[in-house]
Amino acid sequence: MLEHEELSGQIIAAAITVHKELGPGFIESIYEEALATELDWLRLPYTRQHTVRVFYRERFLGEHRLDSLVADQIVVELKAIQAFDKIHFAIVRSYLKATKLHAGLLLNFAAMPLTIKRVGREDSARISSVPDFLSSKLT
Repeated sequence: MLEHEELSGQIIAAAITVHKELGPGFIESIYEEALATELDWLRLPYTRQHTVRVFYRERFLGEHRLDSLVADQIVVELKAIQAFDKIHFAIVRSYLKATKLHAGLLLNFAAMPLTIKRVGREDSARISSVPDFLSSKLT
């Protein structure tokens, strides 16, 4: 994620500005609009509700929408929840895999202070929690 350090820093600074101004308590769409306003002000290119086509074994399964994709490089997932759970990180990693990107940000605007987590793609070659009798079939 170091290659995206400057860009992710700008996104984080924009999110902090939004959180300082609005505070916690609003729904995600309010924060999404406010963050878009900050990204516009910073002149950072982004797409809101970016459509990702999802495939499995070269078969098109459907489309999914990301909260934001900044500069075609960083997936930004917004939350307004009590706290992150492991599933939120897994979801962002799935988005990264689907987009073939390597950097994501998970932002929780309902927390005090704003919770910011950088998320990177897991090594796809890594196999964990697989029984021995299956691991030979997977490699």
